[in-house]
Amino acid sequence: MGEEYSPPMHSPRLGQPDLGVGIGLRVPHYPAIFRRRPKVDFFEVISENFMVGGGKPRHHLDRVLENYPIVLHGVSMGIGGPSPPSREYLNELKDLVRYTKTAWVTDHLCFSGARGVHLHDLLPMPFTEEAVRVVVERARAIQDHLEVRFALENTSSYLTFATSTMAEWDFVSEIVERADIGILFDVNNVYVNAYNHGFDPLEFVRAVPHERIVQVHVAGHTNLGKYIVDTHRGPVIEPVWDLYRETIELAGPVSTIVEWDDEIPPLDVVLAEAERARGIRDDALGVRESSVRGIPEERRVPLLARETLPDDDRPWIQGGPRDAAFDEISTRSE
Repeated sequence: MGEEYSPPMHSPRLGQPDLGVGIGLRVPHYPAIFRRRPKVDFFEVISENFMVGGGKPRHHLDRVLENYPIVLHGVSMGIGGPSPPSREYLNELKDLVRYTKTAWVTDHLCFSGARGVHLHDLLPMPFTEEAVRVVVERARAIQDHLEVRFALENTSSYLTFATSTMAEWDFVSEIVERADIGILFDVNNVYVNAYNHGFDPLEFVRAVPHERIVQVHVAGHTNLGKYIVDTHRGPVIEPVWDLYRETIELAGPVSTIVEWDDEIPPLDVVLAEAERARGIRDDALGVRESSVRGIPEERRVPLLARETLPDDDRPWIQGGPRDAAFDEISTRSE
């Protein structure tokens, strides 16, 4: 894949570290992780599971932090909902950011509730200019408040809106460019949506601003014939690995997480998937390096390994939080 495609030339990539290949931290794997300290580069944790003051969740988190970097991934921010995320939620998240020293924070480009009711699902948004404007304003404020790079994940969906005026990849690209945030690029979700809604997944992969991809997700899913459900169950299928390979050829060395959240197998099975990702990533980076040699230097997407910038050099920190942008953020409904 990608042999005849000339990648678009974007501005310099975001200054995020390449953490390598990791897996999601899941409770059934705790005993094996603590006993064996397996060979894995980093873990992704669900933010909401650890937004507490102490107890067993923090005890387990501390044990992981002794040996591994972690990144925070949220599931309930609902940035595209009728109301913005509450200040209370964001303050608790910021405390966790400082505690873990996470390199970035991610959540989903979706909404998850309305009128004070949390629906415990990742619900799709209409792809409209008004939705772009709302999410951009909120994402800027969230990134400034957290004082760390914020990224949004493209989500899986099972319906489309008649009111949409743009393709999903244009919607995602508009938001991340105008808000100056990152992308958590889920290639399984690209495949799921392409299957469910009848578009070419390669068009999605090739259209987004690759220098804004700070992390990639790969996962399994459940094919029910007429549509696919993003269950994070089972191994990654070959077409999804192909999309991952294409993504790395275009984006370069991006931190990658293998997700497995349903019918969770023994740790070694998930680690084997992570090693598969590592092998594909290494091959794709080799292809990328060879192809970049033939591109004039002024047109290259930078191929350097991502570096952590000092705080003083991170433009999203300078100036402090945008307090005015939080004036409209309501308190969390109980």
